[in-house]
Amino acid sequence: MKRFLYGLILAFVVASMWSCGSSPLEKAVKQALVQQDTTQARFDSICSIIKTYPERYKDYLNEAGEVDVPALAKLIEQVGGQLRPPMYWDVTRYGLQQLSLTIYFERSGSMVPYDAPGGRGQLKKVVNDLINYFPSTGNVTINIVNDGIYPYQGTIDQFLQDRNIYASTQGVGNAAFTDFQKIFNDILKAQRPGNVSVLVTDLIYSPADTRDVSVEKIFNEENSLATRIFKQYEGKSILVHQFMGDYQGKYYPYNNHPFDYRGQRPFYVLVIADSKVMDAMAADAAYASFMTPTSVRNSYRFNQAESMVDYCVVPDWKDNAGRFRVDHRDASRLTKCEGDKTTGVMCFSVAANLNGLQKPAAFLAEAANYQLRSISDFKLKVQPIEQSMITGNNRAYLEGKTHLLTLTGKLTEPRDEIVISLANEFPAWIEQSTAQSDTNPNASGFSTTTLGLKEFLGGIASAFGTGGSYTTIKLKLER
Repeated sequence: MKRFLYGLILAFVVASMWSCGSSPLEKAVKQALVQQDTTQARFDSICSIIKTYPERYKDYLNEAGEVDVPALAKLIEQVGGQLRPPMYWDVTRYGLQQLSLTIYFERSGSMVPYDAPGGRGQLKKVVNDLINYFPSTGNVTINIVNDGIYPYQGTIDQFLQDRNIYASTQGVGNAAFTDFQKIFNDILKAQRPGNVSVLVTDLIYSPADTRDVSVEKIFNEENSLATRIFKQYEGKSILVHQFMGDYQGKYYPYNNHPFDYRGQRPFYVLVIADSKVMDAMAADAAYASFMTPTSVRNSYRFNQAESMVDYCVVPDWKDNAGRFRVDHRDASRLTKCEGDKTTGVMCFSVAANLNGLQKPAAFLAEAANYQLRSISDFKLKVQPIEQSMITGNNRAYLEGKTHLLTLTGKLTEPRDEIVISLANEFPAWIEQSTAQSDTNPNASGFSTTTLGLKEFLGGIASAFGTGGSYTTIKLKLER
């Protein structure tokens, strides 16, 4: 009865809005903003209007018939921007509440030693953390993969508490080889809007029969395979995390002559989702531990668009030299710029929040990863913002920011523009982590490299493309 009455009320409200000549959806958004009612309940009521009239509002529905939150967010931004003063409502977090997580846990012969009873169990810890740190813990499923994909037969709690997961899943599938083509195709085909898939793997391409086949031929095959698979899914993003874990047991190299190995070996977690979903998770603090696990060694996200970052010039900072004034109408414009009277040097700092870029801390703190353009040849220094650096005088500028970008140079022209870009390039760590042979455990780098890693990930890069920037900051300087 309550649901029936709610439907009548909603229909009456919508009919009233149409009678006034306005779109019911836009009217509802405007009312929410003006009344400053940005609650979950108000958001749900706006979504109800979309679902009640799916044909009229099909642009705000995804393939599964659910509300496309990024599309609705654009409408809210448009409506809010027309108000005076402009009003904003970040609805990103509401779209994330419906996400589901699917774990694909590789069970091949070369993966079993990562969870040996005598090891420290880093691999299992990483997987458990991903499950525990995914906010929607009640919407998680687990699969075992090798020659195919097989549903895990236990509960989530049983998986989390299992001290020897490979013993518990013995006999599931054919652990002699991993069919990457089938696994990746099936994962991508199975994804529905709002699904986040996680593949836990050593990323070693090991087809069923490689007798008398050269390693170079295998590398070319896996490179082409990755490109062919991912080229069909341009709207996806793949976040690759590299970890290190104890390995105790048989290792199966390319030449099929296994040997015992005890030591460290890399393993990988691939997070696969629609690019919009990946962007939303990166921007939501509730997903921080899921997106950036504490023990991750290296990371790279394929198919990552350029992102806007929140930044501001810090007008009064200990490293500042010379003089300048921040334009109160344009925070990226500095006027009245002068170098130090003695040295002629001008120095100032920009506080930026780079968390949403999903990059390791070491990468963001390395100035060499940034490209800098200016007529006056300014130089860049980057440092993370620590809590001890925040005081009452600078709190408004530093709080909520992660890095200080300090620029030093002599302003040689009346006007200059400084462009700071964080380049999106195929990362050096992938090549450094790639082995051309894995037959000798005593070889230099055996413990830190993966056979053919660059070839497979390079295939994904070919499908999605690299280049461009993760973000760009532009600053205008005037004397």
